[in-house]
Amino acid sequence: MSSDKIFDSYPDSWRSISLGELCADGGGAIQTGPFGSQLHARDYVKSGIPSIMPKNISVEGISTDDIAHISEADANRLSKYLTREGDIVYSRRGDVEKCSLVTAKEDGWLCGTGCLRVRLGNRAPITPVYLHAYLSHPRVRQWVSRHAIGATMPNLNTSILSSLPVLIPEKAQEKVVEDLWRGLTEKIKLNRRTNETLEQIAQTLFKSWFVDFDPVHAKVAVREHFEQRTAEYGEPLPTPVAIGEAQNIAAAATIAGLKFDPPNISDTRSLLEAELAELDSEKREQLKQLAAAFPSDFEETTRGKSPAGWQIRPLDTIAKYQNGLALQKYRPENESEFLPVLKIAQLKKGYTDGVEKASPNIKESCRVYDGDVIFSWSGSLVVDVWCGGDAALNQHLFKVTSKDYPKWFFYQFTKHHLCEFQRIAAAKAVTMGHIKREHLSQALCAVPPDDFLDLLTRTFAFLLEKGISLRLESRTLAEIRDQLLPKLLSGEIQLNPESAVEAN
Repeated sequence: MSSDKIFDSYPDSWRSISLGELCADGGGAIQTGPFGSQLHARDYVKSGIPSIMPKNISVEGISTDDIAHISEADANRLSKYLTREGDIVYSRRGDVEKCSLVTAKEDGWLCGTGCLRVRLGNRAPITPVYLHAYLSHPRVRQWVSRHAIGATMPNLNTSILSSLPVLIPEKAQEKVVEDLWRGLTEKIKLNRRTNETLEQIAQTLFKSWFVDFDPVHAKVAVREHFEQRTAEYGEPLPTPVAIGEAQNIAAAATIAGLKFDPPNISDTRSLLEAELAELDSEKREQLKQLAAAFPSDFEETTRGKSPAGWQIRPLDTIAKYQNGLALQKYRPENESEFLPVLKIAQLKKGYTDGVEKASPNIKESCRVYDGDVIFSWSGSLVVDVWCGGDAALNQHLFKVTSKDYPKWFFYQFTKHHLCEFQRIAAAKAVTMGHIKREHLSQALCAVPPDDFLDLLTRTFAFLLEKGISLRLESRTLAEIRDQLLPKLLSGEIQLNPESAVEAN
């Protein structure tokens, strides 16, 4: 296969070599992961050696979300396909231009079915970090996509990758590229991990307070404990004020994540006071207000037992689910004014690729902005907060908004019902499973009074907005990386390592 040029010119002191030659000279190789005949679906296990699949590959690193596993016996049998620190893993089909650098954490994992492994070897003149930066260059990614086989589902093989031209710069420039790439990419990864933690905190709190009603159960347990003492031992009931105080202590302890046992309410009080002592005065007051705001009993509703005084409302009454447009009917009038199209694939990636374009003159309800909640109701059912810039909403996607309820509230309830929506879609005997609007009406939500929601917004809105801020910062960092590194990798800009450290 012809190894046509990626860059028309580069400094005379640099040289170009094919990736296959580079790996061979360095003592490495380019290798395909095991084929399906070597590893069947039945061979995957719940825990064991992680197996990297195309869905786990991204520029920022290997994602462990929904990662597959194989047994140690299969890992030994397929040992020639295991990864080492410094390897680079490609998707063999689909998004073939993406690649991930294997770190020490992923050393010994399987380069799974559907992937390719690039190994430089110990004698290579460049480092894996530099090679990963180079392979992530937009023009290199375009070269890979252009040479992949197949239009509908692009496929990559060892022959194509072997012919890819690689520029070898001077050592000083290589270090500049490494430092900038590592610094920017690590910051993006840190932001992603922080955002995942914030999201997990929000989901955990939401489930505890709005689905499991843990603080209400704590209050009920206190009252039932006193009533049981009266029934069994004839002890007089404490005054309503005393019971209420004990209930608030129990609710506050539950909210704070402390273990609570009604018979030991005095011990709980001591633990809670120690916990409160660690908080500033404002947070202590917020915790007390929140504990007092939770109801002290349940009542029967259409959803079953729910906190007294809370309403049970269908999901589509707390938010508006605006369907997107068939945007092939709304092409841009010219090439300079357009909106990138947001489809399910772009929602899952977190950014638009700009391949499909739509007229900016579509109705406002189908325009998407940073911070909008988007829900794909067909195919891959996903709920996310969009942070990929202005876009046009395609059909099969909902833009979720509300005039009456805060964003965090309808976002978390949509996410809460997502598993059931996915089950409904998977059960449909069609090529692309989906849900209908009637399923939104059947999804019930426990809705507290407005003043309680206002109190909770202090916590949930902060978590959501902080996550959005981190994602937008990561997008800016990626844009800087993608604009600056191409110039460094082509030799258009040359810096010394000290300048790179200052820039980083």
